[in-house]
Amino acid sequence: MQMDKHMTTITLTLPERTMEQAQQAAAALERPVEEVLRDILTATLPTLHDAPAEMQAELMRMTWLDSQELWRIAQGQMSAEAQEQLQQLIHLHEQCPLTVEEQVQLDALRQEYGRMTLLKARAYALLSLRGGVPLLSRV
Repeated sequence: MQMDKHMTTITLTLPERTMEQAQQAAAALERPVEEVLRDILTATLPTLHDAPAEMQAELMRMTWLDSQELWRIAQGQMSAEAQEQLQQLIHLHEQCPLTVEEQVQLDALRQEYGRMTLLKARAYALLSLRGGVPLLSRV
């Protein structure tokens, strides 16, 4: 992991169980507990600079959702109707130019698909970090 030139030192009060887990991880990795905790925070908090501005707060809030809610998001999908509409518009677009209304509808469906994909990816990443389970293991 690349070290940030600008580091801040803080005092953090942790539950005893959390500290024990961090110490176990540090011992297993043969690394200082401070590095393990720093790396966990770095991995858990999302990098938002490349996410759409309108989704940044939503992606950040996901960090504090419980695992059940994260699984709901991870396994969610567009409605069958929206998926069918998306496929029809894509197929139509391959055949001929779309009307303005059809193009607006296609753009909206693509944007929703991208939004769901980003939310699902974040949910799976958080679940993987929390449970120590390989990413996508329950799919």
